[in-house]
Amino acid sequence: MRTFVAVEITDGTVLDSIKKVQSEIKIPAKPVEIHNMHFTLMFLGEITEEMAKKVQAQLDTIQFSSFDIGFIGVSAFPKPKFPRVIWIGLDQGGEKLVELAKLVEEKLAPLGFRSDKPLKPHATIFRIKNKTGDITDQISKYSSTKFGTQKVSSIKFKQSVLTPSGPIYSDIGVINAK
Repeated sequence: MRTFVAVEITDGTVLDSIKKVQSEIKIPAKPVEIHNMHFTLMFLGEITEEMAKKVQAQLDTIQFSSFDIGFIGVSAFPKPKFPRVIWIGLDQGGEKLVELAKLVEEKLAPLGFRSDKPLKPHATIFRIKNKTGDITDQISKYSSTKFGTQKVSSIKFKQSVLTPSGPIYSDIGVINAK
């Protein structure tokens, strides 16, 4: 099974704001479905059922306090002139999300999992498969747009099934803030 550990974006106001921006940005790209919005803390890839049980047991030992994150601005990776991903960043709580990702990695390292790069907190709102050219003009007007805030009170161990119409995510486990 293909798996990852994430913080879901669940606040209705934030999701409505994201959906509005997705409808306004006109580019040949696939928007991420609103119910799939999340921050990936760690991508684990393909694992067995047996390993999933070990991962869940390790994740269950995580203790963290809930915290707020504030969403602001739209940008692109690797850059707006050659975009592959369009994302929304954070102006509050980003450092706490990074700490949480480090904690997840610390707990899963004994099982052989390592992050390939440090977390740069962002929520992907579009994935771009084909070259689309410079989108600086399209997204620059959203560079300081505020999307709202959300409390992070759980992390989720998730399965991802890839389909032609997009990924289908399901929860394997939930770790709630203490």
